Amino acid sequence: MSALFYSHLADSPVGPLLLAGDADALHVLSFGNGIRPREIDADWARDTKGVLETVRRELKEYFAGRLKSFTVPLAFTGTPFQNAVWKQLTRIPYGETISYLELANRIDNPKAVRAVGMANGANPIAIIVPCHRVIGSNGSLTGFGGGLPAKRALLELEKGQRTLL
Repeated sequence: MSALFYSHLADSPVGPLLLAGDADALHVLSFGNGIRPREIDADWARDTKGVLETVRRELKEYFAGRLKSFTVPLAFTGTPFQNAVWKQLTRIPYGETISYLELANRIDNPKAVRAVGMANGANPIAIIVPCHRVIGSNGSLTGFGGGLPAKRALLELEKGQRTLL
């Protein structure tokens, strides 16, 4: 794996975001004010070359309500189970939500609802890998790394109820 570069998107409407990636893909998009904010790894270098400019631009377009599908390449680094969950998250259409049970069914493991919830919570690429689109079976908003107000704001944005910029 090549060296990772990092950048902050301090003016995000859902709070500060930490981005990390290389020339090939985005590896991390984390909430700075979230439940478990990601720290900058000692071997990461500040992005002074614009490596993360595409993701920064796409996030701003998304928050303005003008982008519904991200094009930035993603790099998943997790267990095979986590990777399966995260890849399935990317298949949830913009503006739609599913339950944890439905997500477990989509990976052909309906008894793994709790494990799916844990993998969803460990998603290293928030927003772009839309873990915010997973809700409780009763329609309730459940835990979210960026906090429930951020989850609500992202879902309202995607339902066309508001823009964030």
